[in-house]
Amino acid sequence: MKRLGKWLGPHKAIEIVEEDGVRVLQIGGNAIQSAMRLDSPDRIELDYVRAMMAFLLFHPSPRDVLLVGLGGGSMARFIHQRMPRTRVTVVEIDPGVVNVARRYFHFPEEDARLGIVIGDGAEVVPQRPASCDVLVVDGFVNGSPARSLCTRSFYDGAFAALRPGGVMVANFMSDDKRIETHCGRIAESFGRGPTLLLAEEEDNYVAFALRGGPPRIRWTQLKARARAAQRLFDLPLEDCLADLRRRNSHTTHYLTL
Repeated sequence: MKRLGKWLGPHKAIEIVEEDGVRVLQIGGNAIQSAMRLDSPDRIELDYVRAMMAFLLFHPSPRDVLLVGLGGGSMARFIHQRMPRTRVTVVEIDPGVVNVARRYFHFPEEDARLGIVIGDGAEVVPQRPASCDVLVVDGFVNGSPARSLCTRSFYDGAFAALRPGGVMVANFMSDDKRIETHCGRIAESFGRGPTLLLAEEEDNYVAFALRGGPPRIRWTQLKARARAAQRLFDLPLEDCLADLRRRNSHTTHYLTL
């Protein structure tokens, strides 16, 4: 393992390491926050980030995506590069993380479709009502979701930040004993429980919560959207359908939302 650098930022330690052709970002501990394969930097390397991109199954053409937590920026960079009709805004509490993402993970400078807000997502999101079609919540502290991003008041603000038909994507660790509590709070704020997806390596649960929209969606429509994502973005989202069926209420023809 090759260590490229370590910094003590105002909020947590930031470390960059390389092994087997993969560059990894670790923030505040040994948990991997982001990864980039050096010979395929534009690919989404981590399975849980690919799972979060399954928002395309529920909202395939967002105008605005708001992300809380930058990490190495692989998801924001992917959307910015591959979805030219989508604007991306990232809220990151630590400016050092932004600097590291640009220096080591090919994260681009801001432009008309990419913005960075330095601040606490728990404060920024409620200040942006009806501002996005997809809200991605991926802010972690020492390997666990930031507590301020798991409160009922935050989820109320997340609901308000979405436009009608929008979707919140929240990342949790699969061994988090508070997942049921988090999902219960999401259900209270959104008026329905989230749809759950276990990422491929089974370390992360991703929750999708919709603001309004139909109470169910056809499996045939989900499959068509997954195949479109494979064709357009080389994302294997069709692999997600079996786990969505396994973990959520459904019928032969519909996934219940």
